[in-house]
Amino acid sequence: MTRLLVGPFNRVEGDLEVQLDIEDGQVRSAQVNATMYRGFEQILREHAPLDALVYAPRVCGICSVSQSVAAARALAGLAGIQPPANGLLAINLMAATENLADHLSHFYLFFMPDFVRPLYAERPWNADAVARFTPHSGSQQRLALAARKRWLDLIGTLGGKWPHTGSVQPGGSTRAIDPAERLRLLTRVREFRQFLESELFAAPLARITGLASEAQLWEWYAEAPEHGDLRRFLRIVLDAGLEHLGQGPGLYLSYGAYPQPDGHSSFAQGLWDAARAEVRPLALEGIREDASHAWLDDHGGPLHPAHGQTEPNLDKPAAYTWNKAPRLAGEVLETGALARQLVSAQPLLRDAVARCGGSVYTRLLARLVELARVVPLMEDWLLALRPGEPYYLDAPLPDDGSAVGLTEAARGALGHWLRIEHGRIASYQIIAPTTWNFSPRDAQRRPGALERALEGAPVRPGEQTPVAVQHIVRSFDPCMVCTVH
Repeated sequence: MTRLLVGPFNRVEGDLEVQLDIEDGQVRSAQVNATMYRGFEQILREHAPLDALVYAPRVCGICSVSQSVAAARALAGLAGIQPPANGLLAINLMAATENLADHLSHFYLFFMPDFVRPLYAERPWNADAVARFTPHSGSQQRLALAARKRWLDLIGTLGGKWPHTGSVQPGGSTRAIDPAERLRLLTRVREFRQFLESELFAAPLARITGLASEAQLWEWYAEAPEHGDLRRFLRIVLDAGLEHLGQGPGLYLSYGAYPQPDGHSSFAQGLWDAARAEVRPLALEGIREDASHAWLDDHGGPLHPAHGQTEPNLDKPAAYTWNKAPRLAGEVLETGALARQLVSAQPLLRDAVARCGGSVYTRLLARLVELARVVPLMEDWLLALRPGEPYYLDAPLPDDGSAVGLTEAARGALGHWLRIEHGRIASYQIIAPTTWNFSPRDAQRRPGALERALEGAPVRPGEQTPVAVQHIVRSFDPCMVCTVH
């Protein structure tokens, strides 16, 4: 048995180390270490409740809208208010803009550059990958960066600025959109659609969202294997063995995304059980955060986040990370775009997971399919805005109470649990998507989702940073700064 420490990783958000036990050319077990402590859950104590709208977005610079939305929904729960239709749609547009920017960045800037490595120099697709995806100089890198920059301008119009947008409030959005602005926003969304249809998919979005099975996906691929970056990714999937690499726990969590004025959400809430091929209802009361292997006090045992605590304890002999281990009814979960698509009954992803499980291939495919699904929704939301009608409702907060704010960030399920006493924050607990995916072992020594996905990963002789391990880690798109509070 050989032990290997991999990290820090490049092209991930925040600091990450992974300890691997290797035997017979494979990873036998893994421990995932979130190496920094940030303390937001302690910082927020004793603050006025509305201060959460200032502090929470600064948990992260790349998913600050998602943090704002979760905080605002927790405060809205305390106040007992629901944003008006315009405000709800404006917040959806901001959240979707941020999420899709993340998907684009992940594919072009974080994931695909792994395939320009000299390790793959002999593969038939490598020269093309080098020309297109090499950091700083690849043709698609430059195009994607330009598209991302123009895309994020939407949040400047919708919310004033990005990151740390201040217009997201419990009662809606404080930035009303006039008819001329709505027209400019539609133009920008359709410009982004044109980039996706010409560069990423080389096909209309409707063709991608209409693919209902893997058989249809591979038939579409065979029509023009050299056209579009999705097809280039699929070619690499077949050649590099990504279809089954990085198997997750098989349970997928989604809080539901993009609530609508009529009460439904564009993507449903629930728990997809891959073994049973069914959606199970989500029971939030079953969540517990286990800190037995974190450098945090755990004298109370696993706690629901409504009663959670965050007190550093550097002397714990069994600890190896700052990350807690959230579990739902004792089960290890995976969250992210794949979970959203499975719970919301996207047929291609359900078919792909039935064959390949939660893998590098299916995680990446889910993010790309989500790009194709959400852009048309954004066009519909912009057309549904009603000029002259309210975007925001004011409502006082009680002096005492508790609530939870749930949303879906690009990386998955994000929850803020808030309790106020005598007009001040008594407790604020955050479970970010990477908290779920990169959790350590719990008290029963069950590994987290990434720790499990790394088991069985191949390690080539002499590799100090195994490329298969990097593919698996990046398929989850970690955001470590969101994770360790």
